Amino acid sequence: MRTRNLGKTPLEVPVITLGGNVFGWTLDERESLRILDAAVDAGLNFIDTADLYSRWVPGHTGGESETIIGKWLQATGKRNRVILATKVGLDMGDGKVGLSAAYIAQEVEDSLRRLQTDHIDLYQSHKADPTTPIEETLRAFERLIQQGKVRYIGASNYDGAQLREAQETARQNHLTGYCALQPHYNLLEREPYESDLAPVVAEYGLGVLPYYSLAAGFLTGKYRKPEDVKGARAGSVSKYVNERGLSILKALDEVAAEWSATPAQVALAWLIARPGITSAIASATRTEHIHDLVGAAELNLDETDMEKLDRASQQVVAA
Repeated sequence: MRTRNLGKTPLEVPVITLGGNVFGWTLDERESLRILDAAVDAGLNFIDTADLYSRWVPGHTGGESETIIGKWLQATGKRNRVILATKVGLDMGDGKVGLSAAYIAQEVEDSLRRLQTDHIDLYQSHKADPTTPIEETLRAFERLIQQGKVRYIGASNYDGAQLREAQETARQNHLTGYCALQPHYNLLEREPYESDLAPVVAEYGLGVLPYYSLAAGFLTGKYRKPEDVKGARAGSVSKYVNERGLSILKALDEVAAEWSATPAQVALAWLIARPGITSAIASATRTEHIHDLVGAAELNLDETDMEKLDRASQQVVAA
């Protein structure tokens, strides 16, 4: 499995990250544990989750994904084989939201308890908090690093101005800055990452871990006509079943045929070949999906393939 350094840190991560949002949502606990075993045994040892997952499911309160991962770590003893990332800041209900120092100090303990570990490798702000000064947030993270509870910190869903402010605040106050950014970025969703965030990422040497790397499953080729759009991700996928989306699938099919690969592998290979991308986040709900992710990590597209995919993704759909 190919690896890359996470920004300027010595932490080496695989070019594909296993997304933990499905654990306790589209996968029950038993199947989640099976997927975790298969993934780590295949070399996918970087797992990304969040305290929020999966609060959106009726009857859930958040923390379900972390709890399942924690049970797996405890049962298997594989903590030393895993790079663990989680997030804090989105609304957990009952006023539990944001990036204040007090809330971070409370919520990190809840995440550590659910994950059944004494440290988190990458702790990420899930979203910028306009109600809390960024210096307060960074000082809270700094304390966690000094206490050994967190190794590195990252940001998700920041815009370019917010990210630059955070990095400059860290520099001016001699605090640890973010080492990584987790943005929404894939063949279908190239903006605002490319115009707004990529320059800031390059300026500060951050690692980049795109989420929705397969556009909620659309780039697997599973959804090609309106009647295909069903299931838990239907609301996220329906907007892609249009002229541009189908043009991208056609290009993926053509490149996949050349390489005896799948559309998902090609979409991920395109993403991890983009400048500055460290590791693409993708989830798996079946063991064959693990084979897809491993295959994507080893697929090196040539310049002609990249250009074909770029042309398809930059197509403008007529109004």
